[in-house]
Amino acid sequence: MTGAPHSPPQPAAVKAWLLDLQNDIVQALEAVDGKAFLRDEWQRAEGGGGISRLVEEGNVIERGGVNFSHVLGARLPPSASAHRPDIGGNPWEAMGVSLVIHPRNPYAPTVHMNVRFFSTTNAAGEPVWWFGGGMDLTPYYGNKEDVKHFHQTCHDALAPFGADLHGKFKQWCDEYFYLKHRQEARGVGGIFFDDYNAAGFEQSYAMTQSVGEAFLKAYLPILKARKDTPYGERERDFQAYRRGRYVEFNLVFDRGTLFGLQSGGRTEAILMSMPPIVKWRYRWEPEDGSPEAALYADFLPHRDWLAA
Repeated sequence: MTGAPHSPPQPAAVKAWLLDLQNDIVQALEAVDGKAFLRDEWQRAEGGGGISRLVEEGNVIERGGVNFSHVLGARLPPSASAHRPDIGGNPWEAMGVSLVIHPRNPYAPTVHMNVRFFSTTNAAGEPVWWFGGGMDLTPYYGNKEDVKHFHQTCHDALAPFGADLHGKFKQWCDEYFYLKHRQEARGVGGIFFDDYNAAGFEQSYAMTQSVGEAFLKAYLPILKARKDTPYGERERDFQAYRRGRYVEFNLVFDRGTLFGLQSGGRTEAILMSMPPIVKWRYRWEPEDGSPEAALYADFLPHRDWLAA
């Protein structure tokens, strides 16, 4: 698909908004954590660069990053053109903000959010562009009100752009953030979309902006409510075990990670999403009736969180 003729893509406007979004999110997270984020600006030899904003060993956030990148290339890598052979090998431009927050407290969920814009040309030299993005929540000890709030905020961000979008993007998220080798969801989902340009540039961009700007509304109330919950070694141990699922997904299935590594991206920034402390165990299972078992029984199975 290409963009509607009456609304040509405007990469400069998207870039300016992404930089503002990164700054707004970092400021809000710094206010909650109390520790300043590191700022690391970088350039890419093949074209473009980015700004990594990272905090490690914070007061609330054990490890978290909010990255902006704007990269250009001469030939599309396989991960980006596998499903679009008509654009394979052509020059391309990609920009986005991607974040992952791993709180220290096991009762505060990990969160991921990403908004991005991609443009290239097809074999006829015509512009081809799309938006992608979404956000998803990965609790270790689930709280139903938190999960409902997160999904409701995602729903409300999409509602002005079509009544069918939330249901479609929620299902896409459920299917995407799924560990096939475990037959298990990574978390409780949210929304996910990619290759989106059906509404033309202006409306597709506005929808992506709505998603990006909904992140703080979706996550900050949860983080503030859970960051001081008492916990012990048992909860930290389970958190580390479940974080292993996060690593498995990102290294095996995540398209953004694969695209970044295949396109010669900056490894430190690409792997920023990795949690700082992780454990794996052989054939471990939670005790029946335990809070850990409740995650598997009550939260990981796909469901409509907004149903009455």
